[in-house]
Amino acid sequence: MFGIDDPGIWLAYLLSFMCVAFALWFGITRWNKDDDNNNPKHPEK
Repeated sequence: MFGIDDPGIWLAYLLSFMCVAFALWFGITRWNKDDDNNNPKHPEK
């Protein structure tokens, strides 16, 4: 398939795409989460 017969190469490609997908998901879900903790809506007086 696609000229790559070695299953180890397919596994490496699969794992790399899974890592990219996880990084995208993690980045999107954690976007600006720390900003909510550092900037309260009602600062203490």
